[in-house]
Parts: sequence; C-alpha cells; structure tokens
Amino acid sequence: MQTSEDMFPTDWSPPPVEFLTVKALQAGSGAPAHSCVGTEGPRGLKRSACWLPRERELQDSDPEESLVSLEEMLWSTAGPSQQAAAPVMDTCSEYTSEGSERYVNNLDYLLQEKREHALGQDREELLLQDCARLDALDLHEEDVPLTPEHRKLVERFSMPLQVIPSVYPGETVFLPRCRPLPCILDCSHLKPRNHLEGLFLSSPLDQQVSFLHSGLLSNLYLHAPTVPVPLLRWLFQLLTWPPETSLVAFDLLWDLTVDRLFHQSGEDDMQLWCPSLQEVTEVFHNLGTRSPAAYPPGPAQHGGRVLKAEASLSGTEQHDAPQETALDFGLSCVCKFLMLCALAHPRTYTDGNLLDLIELLCRAGLDVGLRLLPKTDLQQLLLQLLDNIQDWPGKIQQLCRALSWVSGHHHNLLALVQLFLDVTSRSRQLRSQLSLTVIARMLGQQETLPSWQEKAQLLVLRRFLSFMRPSSLRQFLDSEILPPCQEQQPKTSAELDHEVCYLCHSLLTLAGVVVSCQDITPDQSPELQLLCMQLDRHISTHIRDSPQAMHWTQLKDLAIQTFIRWQELLAHCQPEEQYFSPWKDI
Repeated sequence: MQTSEDMFPTDWSPPPVEFLTVKALQAGSGAPAHSCVGTEGPRGLKRSACWLPRERELQDSDPEESLVSLEEMLWSTAGPSQQAAAPVMDTCSEYTSEGSERYVNNLDYLLQEKREHALGQDREELLLQDCARLDALDLHEEDVPLTPEHRKLVERFSMPLQVIPSVYPGETVFLPRCRPLPCILDCSHLKPRNHLEGLFLSSPLDQQVSFLHSGLLSNLYLHAPTVPVPLLRWLFQLLTWPPETSLVAFDLLWDLTVDRLFHQSGEDDMQLWCPSLQEVTEVFHNLGTRSPAAYPPGPAQHGGRVLKAEASLSGTEQHDAPQETALDFGLSCVCKFLMLCALAHPRTYTDGNLLDLIELLCRAGLDVGLRLLPKTDLQQLLLQLLDNIQDWPGKIQQLCRALSWVSGHHHNLLALVQLFLDVTSRSRQLRSQLSLTVIARMLGQQETLPSWQEKAQLLVLRRFLSFMRPSSLRQFLDSEILPPCQEQQPKTSAELDHEVCYLCHSLLTLAGVVVSCQDITPDQSPELQLLCMQLDRHISTHIRDSPQAMHWTQLKDLAIQTFIRWQELLAHCQPEEQYFSPWKDI
C-alpha cells in the first residue's frame, strides 16, 4: 500500500473483487451516490469518477455499517492529483440523467410535429376545396339585393369618394362593325374610254380596290378632262373602310377635286361634285350609326340614345382601340372633304341642309369612343358651316332647339357647346344662345325662354340662376317624370345629392359660357352686378363642402372662380371707384 507522502501509488494491483458481491452492493446503496466514468482516446486518457462529497456520505451512512463502500476504495487508491480533480465532476450524474430525458423528449417532439404537419396539410386541402366551391358559385355582391334595413345601414356608415367627372359620359352613336359594308360602283351609265378603264369598270369589288391601291386609278382620271360622278361617289363611300384603304381613297378624291378647282372656269362651277346630305348620312351609317330613319326630328327622340335592339348587334358596348382609331380616321377624312366642299362652294347646301348637317356632325362628335380624341377637323367644319348659313338671325333659334335635344345628359350638352370654338362672332352667338337653351331645358323652362335677343341674355340668365339653387334642383329631380322606356329606380340620399351637385356644376359652367360670350358694356354692368349677387345668394352660400363630399368642394370652387371672372369683367367695363362688392348694401 502507499503512504500519505507518496505522490503516486506504488501498488497498481486491481482492487479486491468483494465490492462486486451482493453484500457490497447493499452497503453502497445506503447512500444516494451515482457514478459516471468517461474515457477518451490514447492521447488524453481521462477517467472521471463522480460521487457526492465525502462529508455528506459519512453523515448519511449508518455508523454501524462496517463494510467499505466502492467510493472509499477508489478514493483510497486514487492519487492526490486525482483527488483534487474529483470535485470538478460532481455534476456528471445530473448531466447523464438529463441527457437521457432530453433524448426521449426529442423523439416525442418529432412525433408531435409530424402529427401537426399532417393536420395542417389536411386543413389546407379542405380550405382549397372550399375556395374552389366558392369560385364555382360565381357570387357577385352587387347582384344580391339589400334589405331596407341593410341599405340604411350602408348609407349611414359608407364614405364613397364621389367626384364630378371631368369627361362627359358620351352617347353610343357608332356601333362597331366586324367588316366594312360593301361599296358598289354604279357603272350602268359609264362608257369606258380605253381598255384599262373598261377592265376596271367590269371587275368585281376586290379587284377595283386593287386598282386603287396600285395607283392605276390615278393614272386613269387624275388629269382627265372629266371625272365620272359615280367614281367620286364611290371614293367618298370608301372613306368608311379601314385606314389602309380609306387613306388611298381620300388622297385620290382630294387630288381629283383640287385638280378640278384649278382647271375650272367661272361658268363651270357646277362641275365640282359635292356630296348631298343623303349621301353624307349614308356614309355616317356605313361608319356605324343606326339607320337615318331612326332619327325622328325634334324633341321626341329623347337624348339620342341607341335602341337596345341595335346596340345588341355590336356584341359589346365598348369600343376597342383599333376600332376607335379607324372610326376617328374615317370621320376625319369625311370632315376634311366636306370642309373642302364648303369652302369651294358655300352655296352648295341650303340653310335647312346646313342645319341638319350640323346636327348630324354634333351627334357624331358625342360618341363614346371619341371622347378622349381631338376633334380638330370636326370643329373647323362646324365653324365653316355656321358661316355658310345665309339667314343667320332667323335660323339660330331653330338650330339651338335642335341641338339641345341631341342628348339627354347635361354634361354631354355642355360638351356639345364646347365643340363650337369661341373664335368667330357667329360661334360666340351660338355658344351663348345654345347655353341658355340647354339651361332652360334642364330646368324645365323651355316655354319661358324668349326669342333670341343678344342684349337680353343676361336678364334671362339672372332669372335662371334662382332655379339653379341646390335645394331647388333637388326638388326638381324628385318630381321629374322619366320616360316609359327608362326604369324608375329609387335613389338613395347620397346618389340624389351627387346628381344635384353634378347638374348644378354643368349649369353653372354653361352660365359662365353665356357671360363670357358677351361684350360687356358700361350699360350692361348693372346687370352683371346683379348676376354676381344672385350667384353669391343662391349658389355659393348654399354649398357646404366637406372631406366626405368632394363633389360639393368642386362645385364651390367653380362658384368662386365664376364669381372672380365676373368681377374681372366688371373691373374692365367700369371705373375703379365703382368696383362692385356683394356686401355693399348689407
């Protein structure tokens, strides 16, 4: 055995085997001691023994126990270095027990995670099936009728962003066509002058169009002494075809007409061909308008709307971009050629034909597909047709009545007034009188509208301003009786409120057009002062704008801008010391 002074044991013999007996095991079980031995590789052999402190073991053990425990035997055989390292490993038993428990817990966690993943997949499949069933039902919230209680609840708490649209709604005038209508050349009274012309006249329509594209028609008729009228009429009808054909037809028709203008004499004016009103109407019908017989004259045709039976022929209510482009190009070509005819022969059309032609062009200008496209050629043609009217004072009232029934929507009629540019004296007079006629029609005051007198227009407008009060317009719209063809549906308070504001905005804009077209003289300044007072009393003070009702804010802005413009007109027609203030007499 070793002494206490030795650093290393001298006896390396194994311990006695009595500690493996049942008696030794029972003696060792008296104290709650656990051991753990760990080994490593050859480079760093390490043996760690874990046990409780010896003092605690001696206190817990039985004093009468005479057997030597395994821990004492190992302690007695261990050296000082091993005894010093023993307290460091007193947590090894705890680590071993916790490690086994963690291992078991990890397995349980994996099984639980697998079950939850399977349940999640099942729920996802059920959710996808439910979504598929909802999509198959194809439910639309707007198709479900609301009960009166739900309608009141939605109306109370809803905050829709309602604004006054800047673009007019338009009218469905031109229906889209899948293919152009055939244009047949009338060759019954034509005699060919050469073999090439005979071949052209005897060819079918597609080959005649090929003659046009190849340029052979220009060689045949461009510098000929006479041009057959059926050929000019045929070229005019081809303006309604797609742009690749209508462009070639327009170039040839323009060149033939201009060439005839340069070579005609003073007595030979009638040789220049101009299309009649019926031929122009047929060309517009080829562009897509309904039959000319469907346009009854006068107010009977309310709003000029397309019949449902004819609208269904189009297959869709919306015009796609290629059809809009083709329609705009064809209409532009027709307007350019009519402009040439109106300039070359101002007396070609009678006053009655001019009024009907202006009405037809205005209807075409309000088409839905042409709302966002420029209408320069149409506006220039309208100005020229107005100048060609011989009895202008006697026809302006009749023209305004006819144009006021072109559409049934106030914004469309406002756009109609704006089609006539404010550049000539006749266009200014028409804009002013037409605005008054539209205001009278929208307010139901057509019978009270006097005959056309330019100096009395401000007086009539001042009388109409009192009817343009929002509260008065609301009562008027409530009592309005719609035609039988339109279904009367009950409107909510918010919808009626927006409609009143929308109508007042259009009427106030028309009132501004009436005043802007006047040449205000010092004699008319008192009338304009009363107009400013009426505007402030009946409209501006009755508008309560709010962030929840943006349309009222727009109307109030328009009223303020109109008031400022009228004040500027007053400032230019009277001395500065007489500048009008609406609160002067208050």
